[in-house]
Amino acid sequence: MRQRTLGSQGPAVSEQGLGCMGMTFAYGPADDQEALRTAHRALELGVTLLDTADFYGPHSNEEFVARVIAGRREGVVVSSKVGNEITEDGTITGRLNNRPDYIRTAIEGTLRRLGTDHLDLYYLHRVDPAVPIEESIGALAELVEAGKVRHLGVCEASAATIRRAHAVHPLAAVQTEYSLSTRDVEVNGVLATVRELGIGFVGYSPLGRGLLTGRIRSLDGLAEHDFRRVAPRFQQGNLDRNLHVVERLQQLAASKGITAGQLALAWVLAQGDDVVAIPGTKRVPYLQENLAAGDVVLSAHDLTALDEIAPHGSTVGDRYPVGAMATLDG
Repeated sequence: MRQRTLGSQGPAVSEQGLGCMGMTFAYGPADDQEALRTAHRALELGVTLLDTADFYGPHSNEEFVARVIAGRREGVVVSSKVGNEITEDGTITGRLNNRPDYIRTAIEGTLRRLGTDHLDLYYLHRVDPAVPIEESIGALAELVEAGKVRHLGVCEASAATIRRAHAVHPLAAVQTEYSLSTRDVEVNGVLATVRELGIGFVGYSPLGRGLLTGRIRSLDGLAEHDFRRVAPRFQQGNLDRNLHVVERLQQLAASKGITAGQLALAWVLAQGDDVVAIPGTKRVPYLQENLAAGDVVLSAHDLTALDEIAPHGSTVGDRYPVGAMATLDG
């Protein structure tokens, strides 16, 4: 597994990390033992970055990751997130909370659930417009000084917010959705800004939440509480139109002897050595298929063809329902 460094001051990680959210949250029930086998297999195959958040569950995903890293913490870069408000009894309030006192309390729960004395990377999960970013990053910087956190990051932040945050304490990473179906960071200044400032970029949902694999043809078969049942781009009218793009991806992938998912992942990895992808899966065969995308070499002709097939704006439907879209910064 090739390594990439998160920015000029961050840790070295595998070019593909493992997004752990779906193993306990958002995409319906999982086979706990198969999910655990998948995560352990990822580490065996050279994945060194595991991504979680207190929001996923809430809390259960961090507890799952604790089981994954038990006895093998050294050499694993663990990232988690804070900022979606969760009460002491584990209730998601639906509000953002980036207040310093909340951050100081939340880290203690995260470390306890993960069974570790430090986090390698701690992100603001969403930017709270009610709290100046300087105050939030200042609180996170205190955690670095205390040795509880090694590196800082922000998720779904605008270019302007990234600059303000980085001025308070150097950021190792910015995490935002990035795939052939979500290319916003190429045009809103985020990708250019992180490169200018020497910050690493972590792209989540590089398979478009499964859309780009071609395996999802309708909402039929998705679990009752699967997030994609309410995601606008998976609603039937939008999905039908989006699948026309996916079919063209499948044709190009077939001509190269790979899957559409591998083609989509290879494209993300080809966007620069400063880009790390964190696809999520809870099954060993899909994990191994994803990791094999690292061996795919895309020519200049391939990249031009993909730009023509899936340019920015080609996906129909927002990434999130209205309420969740309102939490994205900028």
